[in-house]
Amino acid sequence: MTSIEITPEERAELTKALTDALDPLAAAIRSRQSGLSTARMWEADPVEVTLSVLAAWKVVDTEVKQLTALAAATAGSYGANYEQLGTVWGITRQGARKKWPDAVPRPAATARTGAALELFGGTAELTQDPLSGGWAWAAEGADGTRGAAGDGTWFATKEEAAAHAGAFLREHVATLP
Repeated sequence: MTSIEITPEERAELTKALTDALDPLAAAIRSRQSGLSTARMWEADPVEVTLSVLAAWKVVDTEVKQLTALAAATAGSYGANYEQLGTVWGITRQGARKKWPDAVPRPAATARTGAALELFGGTAELTQDPLSGGWAWAAEGADGTRGAAGDGTWFATKEEAAAHAGAFLREHVATLP
């Protein structure tokens, strides 16, 4: 998609529509700041009036940014990628990713990398969460007791998870009859 160009007539119509929409907001802001009625807004000091208009444009700018982010996220939810978003906005793919970091959903990461651990007659499975990079463990001791890292517990390294799994396996060795 190429950059969007509008005609001078379209620009004039857009400017008029935006200004017409802005006037009531600027008047309301000025009225709150000065205590004057909205009908008397233009009777105030010209600097104060123009600052009220600027304040209204700031409100509009914030709303436009939120609506833009919503439009980018909607496009992303329908399958647009960051390169396409960047092209439409006139920025790079990386610029679009920085501007709207959550606009394009990342593929659900279901695969976990892991490792098996056999100690004291029991086994443990170490798994890594692909999103956070944290490690967890689940084990069955030689005595048949099952255990795992606490709910939502992720260890920073595979070795740390293995140490906790190993401690569990050591506590659950098979007892002799």
